[in-house]
Amino acid sequence: MKTLLEAGRKLMQRLRLSPFTCLILLAVVVAFLWPVEGEAAVWFGRLTTAGVALLFYVHGAALPREAVIGGLTQWRLHLFIFSITFVVFPLLVVPLAPIGRLWLPPDLVLGFLYLAALPSAVSSSIAYTSIARGNVPAAVCSAAGSNVFGMMLTPVLLSLMIGSAGEGGFSLIESLRDIFLIMLLPFAAGQLSRPWLAGPLERNPVLGDRIDQVVLLLIIYVAFAQSVTDGLWQNVPTLVLVLAVVLCLVLLMGVLGLTWWLARRLRFSRADEIAAVFCGSKKSLASGLPMAKVMFAAHPGFGLIVLPIIIYNQVQIMVGAMLAQRYAERDRASG
Repeated sequence: MKTLLEAGRKLMQRLRLSPFTCLILLAVVVAFLWPVEGEAAVWFGRLTTAGVALLFYVHGAALPREAVIGGLTQWRLHLFIFSITFVVFPLLVVPLAPIGRLWLPPDLVLGFLYLAALPSAVSSSIAYTSIARGNVPAAVCSAAGSNVFGMMLTPVLLSLMIGSAGEGGFSLIESLRDIFLIMLLPFAAGQLSRPWLAGPLERNPVLGDRIDQVVLLLIIYVAFAQSVTDGLWQNVPTLVLVLAVVLCLVLLMGVLGLTWWLARRLRFSRADEIAAVFCGSKKSLASGLPMAKVMFAAHPGFGLIVLPIIIYNQVQIMVGAMLAQRYAERDRASG
């Protein structure tokens, strides 16, 4: 048994698979083997909605107000990162949507449009900026601000992209209403509760991480279980899944290259360039899945819609780790 565990640990290290990545894969497998159905599926859906509200309540209580409104002195860098996240990404993806429909299911194309509209990832953006010895305070402000504003900006942006790409099956008014009730109100309540909860959350940072992970795993399980019971995967060839992985990798590399080139052209410092590269290229799984649960809860193709963000998250973690180490090595060599 010890030999098997050791072999599994070495395989995870070689593939750069984190324990949470393995749990995501396990949740998908369990959903395919034992999908929840009927009345149980209804209760799982309600539990997931409650989990999303709890998650954003905790985020509101844990996030310092200074991180939400701070960093205004570096407005040029923040504006650049926001432009990459909410302008460049959509401009890259929208023209590809008509081409994608020739090979991909419509729900998967919708998933890529949704991926392009998402805010930046918080934890990985900050972590990789720190490893690469970049501007960490700027990364904190940009990533946090991106997620706060993204709660309202993402559905509006997605609505515009869907109209441009000719997609359907999305109601902006209903999405904004649900996001306000299930995400924004709990987040605001968490901010109001911060004077009492900030201390315990700072002393127990693992608690917030565990709530994030449990809610995300529950969303993934319910999403794929629903798609299994609807017979969605019976009509999805393996080639389509491979193509989705390739598209995520190409999209990430394109955004990384363009962000790096523009940061150099705008003469950002090396530290600011690093923050821009990592914050601009990341998309948030922690915000993306709960938001998708709110926006597409009744959509029959929910499993395919969230597939691009799940794939992109794993790709950005692996590529980001290698890029951060390369930045750090160059910094040590030049120092």
